[in-house]
Amino acid sequence: MALLLPDRHMLVDYSRLRSRRNSVQSFCSPTEVAEKVGQTEEPHVCKWRLHLAYDGSKYAGWQIQQKCETVQLMLEGVLKRITKLERESLLVVGASRTDTGVHAWDQVAQFQTPFHLDDLQSFHSSLNGLLPSDIRVREIAAVPPEFHARYSAKGKIYHYKVHCNPIMDPFQLRYAHHVRERLNIHVMREAARYMVGEHDFQALANVSNKIMKGGFVRKIHRLDITEKEKNFLFEVEGNGFLYKQVRNMVGLLLVIGKELLPPSAVQTIVTSKCRKLLAYHATTAPPNGLHLMRVIYDEADLNPASGPPYSSSGIFRTHSKCSLIFQ
Repeated sequence: MALLLPDRHMLVDYSRLRSRRNSVQSFCSPTEVAEKVGQTEEPHVCKWRLHLAYDGSKYAGWQIQQKCETVQLMLEGVLKRITKLERESLLVVGASRTDTGVHAWDQVAQFQTPFHLDDLQSFHSSLNGLLPSDIRVREIAAVPPEFHARYSAKGKIYHYKVHCNPIMDPFQLRYAHHVRERLNIHVMREAARYMVGEHDFQALANVSNKIMKGGFVRKIHRLDITEKEKNFLFEVEGNGFLYKQVRNMVGLLLVIGKELLPPSAVQTIVTSKCRKLLAYHATTAPPNGLHLMRVIYDEADLNPASGPPYSSSGIFRTHSKCSLIFQ
């Protein structure tokens, strides 16, 4: 069986992978990496955890959709090419279903294989060599069979970035929301305190009662707002978030920061459980300012029960030294 790789237009003979794996010691190109991915067939299923960073500007979110280019679609395509497994066997699951245009520094995903990946560093290099440049696998690691990227998560941390200036900084155009009005950070911080704690956030969710069978109660551990050189950072940590909840929270805080509503309006809107009341006063903040920064897990859920941790976080490129004789 052979795999056609686009960067070198070469056919890779997978029957020679095992013999070549141990002979390569230094950094290799994506094509050479794909040639030496070790795969040892075993009767049990191996589960793997991926930590991904991506620029979500051109993607229709994380989750696979019909006729749309998504991050999951790109990842599954590369995994299928390297492992020769179908998506029904890989069972890729992401921790967060980021929306269209939302970015991630630490999205966590899982997949499984019916064989062990002997050379994880090479597999890691192969993934990044074939993925688009705006999607990177930062780390890959073996995890216990009971690990689940979504259901094992204990919480998430999001950043929302705002550039407050009459003229937008072109270098932040894709990664921060542009606000032309002055913002009062003190009243925004006062309003944020009404959002911290366990509340029914139905008013701040773009989803109906018919869809949300699990309820609207979520716990916000903290919501910190900082300012530096006309850039505002909203950092929110919680045990979970509803659809567009973070962007609705920021949208409401921005209206308060412009001093169009008092800080107590947050309590009024949240306790009303009325999405229309929020929509009357504030709009959802755009997706380009939102960044998934971390998915939180218990340490016991991350490492296999036996043996040392088996992971790859990338390797530096190395070069052979050239000895020159000067006379």
